[in-house]
Amino acid sequence: MAAERTAVLLMAYGGPDSLADVEPYLLDVRGGRATPKEIVEEVRARYARIGGKSPLRRLTEAQAARLASELGPAYRVYVGMRHWHPYIRDTVERIVADGSKRVVAIVMAPHYSALSVGVYEKKLLEAAAGRIETALVRSWGMQPLLLETLSERMVQALQHFPSPRGVRVIFTAHSLPQRIAAAGDPYPEELAQTAESLAKRRGLVGWELAYQSAGKSPEPWLGPDVGDRVRDLALQGVKGVLVVPIGFVCDHVEILFDLDVELQEIARGVGVQLERTASLNDDPALARLLADLARTAARERGWLA
Repeated sequence: MAAERTAVLLMAYGGPDSLADVEPYLLDVRGGRATPKEIVEEVRARYARIGGKSPLRRLTEAQAARLASELGPAYRVYVGMRHWHPYIRDTVERIVADGSKRVVAIVMAPHYSALSVGVYEKKLLEAAAGRIETALVRSWGMQPLLLETLSERMVQALQHFPSPRGVRVIFTAHSLPQRIAAAGDPYPEELAQTAESLAKRRGLVGWELAYQSAGKSPEPWLGPDVGDRVRDLALQGVKGVLVVPIGFVCDHVEILFDLDVELQEIARGVGVQLERTASLNDDPALARLLADLARTAARERGWLA
């Protein structure tokens, strides 16, 4: 009888596969509440600027394919999305139907927050419903291979400036409501640790951590906002800014629009050359890192795979 294979589930946020999908996608994001028409049109326009759809599913599936090759036949790799197809719940049903009794889940965001990774965990456990054992990789923002690969991306991006020594480096991540800090959520601290580690690797003097892509709710969100920082730095005479989006591993709307379109427009308007590091996407180094995470999680649970 063939040995049981351990499932590995890569979980990502999800995004619309076409402009027609934007409204139903937002309906899911908003928990079934209708989205005001002007917001639907605004979001649809953003996706139109980046090719008419989100590349997130395609890229996550490419990551999964590389990971499967890295892990070998003892594992089977799946993809599940939080807010779009294939939904986490549907993918868990596939895992169960395929006969797996255990799954290692990895959220494709390296830093833990109860409002991000914690929500994925809840959806995973609800879908599993005690039918399969689960092991969640909660945080991986300080993994040496991740830091090494991001550091290499920084070296490559700095070559686009005429004088790299005068460039200000801004590490960014998705903003979350400010209330998480008061609740003791580790997200800001984990981001700061990753940023500081990368800065030390590169011997940076001029660097900082900022946030991007804050939501439209009236409550305060974590800051400072990266657009505000670019404007401030321009007033201080800074001519070059490198953005390193450490909170993201994949191209999607928060990268391709929020940084490559919106932030670039801000930078050009204040006379700043803005560059960003290339996303990891399906880089083989990321597949090796994910394989290490999956094997370690399985070993810690005593799964013989």
